[in-house]
Amino acid sequence: LVTRAALDAIDRVAPAARFLRTARHPAASLLAGAATFDEAYESEPTFDAVYRRIAATLLAATEAHAEVLYAVPGSPRVLERTVELLVAEATVSGVQVEVVPALSFVDLAWVRLGVDPFAEGVRLVDGHRFAEAAAGQRGPLLVAHCHNRRVLSDVKLAFEIEAPEGGVLLQRLGLPDEVMVAVAWADLDRTVEPDHLTSVYVPVAAAPVAAELVRIDELVQRLRQDCPWDREQTHVSLTRYLLEEAHEVLEAIGGLDGPVPDPGGAPYAHLEEELGDLLFQVVLHSAIARQASAFTLADVARGIHDKLVARHPHVFGVTADPSLSAADVAAGWEARKRTEKGRASVFDGIPATLPALHYAHKVLRKARAVGVEPKLVDPGMGVAGLDVTAVGDLLLAVVDATAATGIDPEVALRAAADRVRVAAEP
Repeated sequence: LVTRAALDAIDRVAPAARFLRTARHPAASLLAGAATFDEAYESEPTFDAVYRRIAATLLAATEAHAEVLYAVPGSPRVLERTVELLVAEATVSGVQVEVVPALSFVDLAWVRLGVDPFAEGVRLVDGHRFAEAAAGQRGPLLVAHCHNRRVLSDVKLAFEIEAPEGGVLLQRLGLPDEVMVAVAWADLDRTVEPDHLTSVYVPVAAAPVAAELVRIDELVQRLRQDCPWDREQTHVSLTRYLLEEAHEVLEAIGGLDGPVPDPGGAPYAHLEEELGDLLFQVVLHSAIARQASAFTLADVARGIHDKLVARHPHVFGVTADPSLSAADVAAGWEARKRTEKGRASVFDGIPATLPALHYAHKVLRKARAVGVEPKLVDPGMGVAGLDVTAVGDLLLAVVDATAATGIDPEVALRAAADRVRVAAEP
């Protein structure tokens, strides 16, 4: 099932510049002698590390060869994370990439299953990321990359409340020993010996993947419809509740028993409860925005997911750098944040509504993040000798002194922080 265009590309590139993601595929025989990345799957700690290594190796190869061929099983645009990474990094590096279309196993799967994927609304997901990629889905699903029992077990256990009745295991489609067998869901990971040509079709599930988050989202939408109090709330009217819940979370954190609290103790149970109350505020604000056709809870989750990936290139980029310190990461975070939001100053985005003490802390931290050491009054005592009690006593004494002079400590501290901000502005 190799296209003419793919064969022409193979013939065009010198053997020394040919690479295979894996030799564990029937079509790999067309590139006998090509370098493979099978060893990376054994030596790297995660699939993400494998994919980054592959992309980095291929980009490096373009410096030695006029043209490099990278072949993957099936279609390069169907669940091929390495191709996504490679195209993205090549664009940044100025390397031209041509993606040659090819047939995928899904073309055979639809025929064997007798399913029209468009009419049925089938979602194609990666077995390595099933819980994430299929979150909120009830099927039908076609799950690829189910190459071992661990992946099949992860898929089987991802349904938290009610599992599907069964699924269809597909193996080596198009080959003489192909297998297609319907199985009970409990037997998903113990019916066949999985290999690199194994996938699972899930016709329908009674409850979705990641059901708990789906349930709270649906419940809050119901409250917006049927509860008079929830229905009349707005983003503005909920402001004080959001602030209260955040403070209650902080109070619960303060009640934990040291840096490594007992996971079965009451303080952790209290924190769980308060985090749930705070989550309700997030879901409720998202439900209000959904009714206004602005965004949904899924958009919120997707947005923070993508933001965290973009701001952690040392983790998710092609070339991870484990030597970076926490300070290096913080400085890079601030730089990327300014670029993303078009901010001219490192101080842009500090909420004006923050309490003065928190505001001053953020101003000082951001000033030092860009290499500016604020000129501060000497408190008259060594920093090395300060502990929580001493700092608290010092702050309390300052507050008491302001009371005697009629000065508002909030106003005074905010003004001092603003002076630091002005002095540190470029």
